Order: sequence, then structure tokens, then C-alpha cells
Amino acid sequence: MHRRNIFKSALAIGAGLFAARANAPVRADTTGPALGVPRVAYHLADLDKVVFVLGNIRNHIEGMGGPDKVRLALVVHGPALKAFSVNTPNMAIKSEVGEARGAGVAMHACRHAMEAQKLSLADLLPGFVVAEQGAVVKLAELQAEGWAYLRP
Repeated sequence: MHRRNIFKSALAIGAGLFAARANAPVRADTTGPALGVPRVAYHLADLDKVVFVLGNIRNHIEGMGGPDKVRLALVVHGPALKAFSVNTPNMAIKSEVGEARGAGVAMHACRHAMEAQKLSLADLLPGFVVAEQGAVVKLAELQAEGWAYLRP
């Protein structure tokens, strides 16, 4: 009986410490990239989400207080890449890409998607660079470097 009471007491103390820790205020990390400008990578593969994602990027920049308050990257592959053709008749896409480029958004086009769609960098709107190892590898690299990942 005595051992059972000791066990129950220890369990109650442990649960109490856990609950106290869970309710303790979170302390900000004062080291590393958290002190700098937030970095966010947007993943875009769906053609029907191109305008939506570009709007998210615009709103993200505005919501942060300007392009100097956040670093954004757009990584595009799959069917969505077609929307960024220099020949796109969609003036809203051209305008949004121009604004994003002007705000310093890094725009990466998947090499594999480019090859599959027979596109060269010259076929894409200005500002894109080629993700030589592919979009998913680029996204993984950015995440490993501490970039937040968003796939709207």
C-alpha cells in the first residue's frame, strides 16, 4: 500500500509540474533568425491558385508594413508554372509579378516543370530564377535554412 501512495504522489506532482509548465508564459527566443526579418516560402503548384497566392504575397507584404519587414520566396512548379509565361494574356498576373519582383520577392521556377512544359527562363516573366534541383528540393532547402513554409 505504501508504494502505491508514493507512486500516486509522484504522479500527481509530475502532472502538476507539467500543467504549470504548460501554462507558463512563453519566452521569446533571443538568438538566431527569429530576431531578424521573417522569411516565408510560398509553395505554388496549382494553376487555379495563382491569382490567390499572388494576392496573399501582396497582402503579406502590406500586412508586415512593407517589403523591408519580411523576406518572401515564391517557388512554382507543376501546372501553375504555365501562368507565368511572358505570353500570358492575364494582365493581373503580370502586374502582381512585377510588384512582387519590385518588393524583392525571390521567384523560383522548377527546372523539372520547365523541361516538362518545354519552357526556358526567357519564356517566363522577368524575375524568375531556375530551381536547378527542382521545386521540392528548393522548398526543403529553404525550410532547413529556417524559412516558414506556406502552401495556400
